[in-house]
Amino acid sequence: MRSRASVLHLDMDAFFASVEQRDKPSLRGKAVIVGGTSGRGVVSTASYEARAFGVHSAMPSAQARHLAPQAAFLSGRFEAYRESSRVVMGLLHEVSPLVEPLSLDEAFVDLESADIDTGDVAAVRRLAATLRHQVAGRTEGLTCSVGIGSSKFMAKVASEMAKPGRGHQDHVVLVEPGTEADVIAPLPVRAIPGVGPVAAARLDRLGMKKVADIRQASREELVRELGQAWGAGLADLALARDDRPVISSREAKSISVEDTFEHDLTDRAECERVVDRDAALVCARLQHSGRFARTVTLKAKMSDFSIWSRSVTMTGATDSAERVRRMARHLLGSLDLREGVRLLGVGVANFTTSAQEELFAVDDHGTLVEDVDRLPTVEGPLGGLAAGPFGRRRSMDEGMHHWRPGADVEHTRWGRGWVWGSGHDVVTVRFECRGSSIGRVRSMAADDPQISRADPLPLAWTLDHRVTTVDEDPGVDPTTPD
Repeated sequence: MRSRASVLHLDMDAFFASVEQRDKPSLRGKAVIVGGTSGRGVVSTASYEARAFGVHSAMPSAQARHLAPQAAFLSGRFEAYRESSRVVMGLLHEVSPLVEPLSLDEAFVDLESADIDTGDVAAVRRLAATLRHQVAGRTEGLTCSVGIGSSKFMAKVASEMAKPGRGHQDHVVLVEPGTEADVIAPLPVRAIPGVGPVAAARLDRLGMKKVADIRQASREELVRELGQAWGAGLADLALARDDRPVISSREAKSISVEDTFEHDLTDRAECERVVDRDAALVCARLQHSGRFARTVTLKAKMSDFSIWSRSVTMTGATDSAERVRRMARHLLGSLDLREGVRLLGVGVANFTTSAQEELFAVDDHGTLVEDVDRLPTVEGPLGGLAAGPFGRRRSMDEGMHHWRPGADVEHTRWGRGWVWGSGHDVVTVRFECRGSSIGRVRSMAADDPQISRADPLPLAWTLDHRVTTVDEDPGVDPTTPD
């Protein structure tokens, strides 16, 4: 821990939902839920209006519809979120050269590297207030919460305390050095980084519901119950001891794309088509990153929710979609499809900065994979299957004229709008956009040649070319609850 409150954590408020409310005038002040819109979908982000009905991130979409049937359910627009994220991250880089993005909507900033006297608490608070004002201006209306503390842990706790509805009107909380232990004592154990639902349930069985309860246990007891690394780390965090530095760059460890299906798949040919297109999407991202991969992984979630995963590692490295596809198809050959597959995903890892020859492959058991180059090729770059939000693609049975709810569209007569709903070969559009008045709703044939998909409206601010996000980092899921 530092002697000064010099670590800042910025967290955008209900980020995905707020972007949708910003860009869709009719949704401002309304309940908005972003995520999977199918029966098996999961809520990614809910607006604060939707949270008032009990909807929260990671909740099944079917349950969210039951709680808030009047809400707008949108499938999401990743490019719009990424653009706003780049603007925010660029602004943070103007404050300090040491910025550690955690996801599209939050980051740590090391104020010791900024042009500010961190010993002047009033100056630090003014910086945070100015930062919030600039975020709102550059993103055309998005809001954020800011926490400042003597460590990353305390800055994160402070930003959570600054969230809307927590009683801090300026949405800035600074935890004074020396008060950390008292501040976190009454908090639930979930406030500690790494304590998820499973860990919280285990601690609850041990009689530990709040951070103060953990302190009552000895380090030896925590190590005995939770293991050496986790038990010791938990004991330190319960006392607010955290010396982790702010790291300015994070190298992605893997890139993956997954599909969740409306109905369990048992047809091998259909699964092969999914794998082929996932491999193409993964390699497009790999090529964009300028790297090459040695390991290919195929992941499946079965009908009973069990996870199946296999991988092969090559002696060389590649960014070839065809080669990754062949490897993924080889792995698919060992998957028993009789019970049905809910989810399929292809991933690549073990990156290098240059291609390498001698591309033999070895599977999880160290066995040489032979004849993978004899697999048939697939015609077309993506076979006509469109990319969806959050690194996932829409399901195979959605049809050529599928219109995702919330997607940007343009009509040759009525201009820009967004998909309000679709079905039975009809698409309904509300014609409005950021900066317009609330628009009218019109319906038309799904294959009407006058309507087409459109890119999100760009923000007016120039992005700093130095700024990157970490949406390809395996530890950072773009669907992570905010």
